[in-house]
Amino acid sequence: MQPLLLLVVLLLPPRARAGQIIGGQEARPHSHPYMAYLQIQTSMGLTVCGGFLVREDFVMTAAHCLGSQINVILGAHNIRRMERGQQRIPVLRAIPHPRYSQQSNRNDIMLLQLRNRARRNRIVRPVALPRTQNRLRPGTQCTVAGWGLVGLNSRTDMLQDVRLTVQRDGECRRRFMFYTGRTQLCVGDPRERKSAFRGDSGGPLVCNSVAQGIVSYGNSVGTPPAVFTRISSFLPWIRRTMRRFKEWGPA
Repeated sequence: MQPLLLLVVLLLPPRARAGQIIGGQEARPHSHPYMAYLQIQTSMGLTVCGGFLVREDFVMTAAHCLGSQINVILGAHNIRRMERGQQRIPVLRAIPHPRYSQQSNRNDIMLLQLRNRARRNRIVRPVALPRTQNRLRPGTQCTVAGWGLVGLNSRTDMLQDVRLTVQRDGECRRRFMFYTGRTQLCVGDPRERKSAFRGDSGGPLVCNSVAQGIVSYGNSVGTPPAVFTRISSFLPWIRRTMRRFKEWGPA
């Protein structure tokens, strides 16, 4: 699979899409039953992202993971094997946020309506979303999971996870020109070699069993902190969109 990994790296801009789990460990199999692996067809070829199940018929991910065709794999641990219990579902409709900016990475959130509803069971289950727009406090401990690289040139097929700490907005404002605490989260202690990086864009930041962030971008060498989309800032859009397309049904 080395050519695929090379392609993924080549697709990354200088301000690298975040997603590689650095400083973490292999996750306990199926301990994150909401995790989704996205296979995405783009004009430049095949690429991959992370995502997470938020309802039986919707997966959430980053808007920059948009492609002409997307397939979702749920219930996976080793993504290179056809494991028993995996559910492979094509995406019926991709709905990026209407104000997503590719230049600034702001509003980097997208909903994927699945062609078929996921079957909820022990290893496939939605994660809760925030109920209010309350802000996460700096110092909050959260978990990120994904199948991305585990070093600048090291890969793994097994789902990895890592514990990360929410930072004050100033840590990211100093490092990233377009960072805004209104709709983004700054995550990862700069004193630790633990971060999200390449290969897992779109994966969730889960704090106390609630998905609070979406892996968006970081620096080119994967040192923390990284920038995550703040899900609570988009609750009205999320609710409105899922209600609207539930009523529309299949195209």
